[in-house]
Amino acid sequence: MAKIAFILLCHKDPDAIIKQAQSLTAVGDYMSIHFDARASRAAYQKIRDALADNPNVTFAKKRIKCGWGEWSLVQATLNAVESAVHAFPRATHFYMLSGDCMAIKSAEYAHEFLDRQDRDYIESYDYFQSDWIKTGWKEERLIYRHWFNERTQKRRFYWMFEAQKRLGLTREIPRDIEVMIGSQWWCLRRRTVEWILDFTKRRKDVMRFFATTWIPDETFFQTLVRHLVPEHEIDCRTLTFLMFSDYGMPVTFYNDHYDLLLSQDFLFARKISPEATELRRRLGVLYASDGTRFQISNEGRSLYKFLSSKGRIGRRFAPRFWETESSLGREREMLIIVCKKWHVAKRLLDRIRQMTNVPCIEYLFNEESCELPDLGGIQSTMGKRHRHRRALMRMLFDYYETERLVVCMDPGNLDLMEDFAHDRSQTRLLEIECQFSDDYLIGHAMRVGLAGDRTPRETLSRLLPTVRNDMAHESDRIRDANFEHLYRMRESEGPDHNAKSVAGFLKISQENAREIVDLDHLFAD
Repeated sequence: MAKIAFILLCHKDPDAIIKQAQSLTAVGDYMSIHFDARASRAAYQKIRDALADNPNVTFAKKRIKCGWGEWSLVQATLNAVESAVHAFPRATHFYMLSGDCMAIKSAEYAHEFLDRQDRDYIESYDYFQSDWIKTGWKEERLIYRHWFNERTQKRRFYWMFEAQKRLGLTREIPRDIEVMIGSQWWCLRRRTVEWILDFTKRRKDVMRFFATTWIPDETFFQTLVRHLVPEHEIDCRTLTFLMFSDYGMPVTFYNDHYDLLLSQDFLFARKISPEATELRRRLGVLYASDGTRFQISNEGRSLYKFLSSKGRIGRRFAPRFWETESSLGREREMLIIVCKKWHVAKRLLDRIRQMTNVPCIEYLFNEESCELPDLGGIQSTMGKRHRHRRALMRMLFDYYETERLVVCMDPGNLDLMEDFAHDRSQTRLLEIECQFSDDYLIGHAMRVGLAGDRTPRETLSRLLPTVRNDMAHESDRIRDANFEHLYRMRESEGPDHNAKSVAGFLKISQENAREIVDLDHLFAD
């Protein structure tokens, strides 16, 4: 009978990981865990301590700092796979999972399903001939080298791309390799996995090639399986049920999706909401059950499309996600930097981006030119961003696959701050109080249309107190709003005081916060 070694890549929620490992190994299956090296050592140690006595659990020998679109995700997977191969000689199949996945069938059903046919289950489509990539780069992912993370080092990423493009620094794909593409959620037989590990040791040229491609977790295993395994032994599908909305965001499943999930022709589902505690409990019990029969109707995608297009208000598909009443999510943290001098906030944001792994976005509600990912058009105009503010932020959380997000706002955006502060998510604000010289205020008056190049000096002198008072009034309104989590940095204070504010705002150590604020020109005009 099939014995599954689950390859779990995760980066958060150690309690959920422990439960997931205990549930999946209780029936005799195995698990190899890679916990992102960017996560805290304490969280990792908690997982190791809780599972130390479980002989069916092992860990990747080396933890990798993972980033979306990077080779690090593939290397972390290979590390976990190698540990599983050595630790579990009886494992017949290796199944890729994330912390958001849960079984939607019993272990008995899963084992019988895998025993039925001697095949590998992996989406593997021709990279250039298929339409798997709907929009955006295609050839560019492969023929140029990508060393930087597109989400955390956007400027370097695109600068390096443009430099190679201008200089014609393209490269060839290894000649005996036909690049394939597909979902990263696969289930492979032991023989296939061993062939892949052997290939990685023999073909350093292929490894170097994929190490600098963009989003290699969609191409590496997909390509190697087709290269190593006869076509008739590959079932070009994933055994993990997942859906995407019209805006390209993964659909999340909740408590009342239980019956729908069980009727799908898949073994696992992704993504299960962290808040769907009843669904998680029922699915955990289901995996250990015996004799359960499943009526497969496989109508999930068509049913979702029908109900969501109806705009149904109800539990199953919730309010339509662009409704202003929708929540960002109870477990999420929205961190808002409030500053009138946008260049100061952007400098601080750049320091946070360098020193932490938290995605950072500039003045998205104030600057039309703010760099944002393509979210289906909801980000295209300032009007849409304001009208669908919560929907926009939810989609950004999903896009960056994060529970924490830093954004900048102008002090005049009090309505936005209050709206987000009333959400079920946790909102923390960091107000940066700057000193305003007369020259700065004159420049500000010109930027907002209060004055022009030919405005007499006497008129500007009369205007300055009004502009200064208006800025002070905006700051007073923020104080009067009595936000529960409001921190302040001041230009007039020293780095120790400001580091304390940043530490509370980001929930980091005083030492790390001091490194962030320790910038001589932070407040320079």
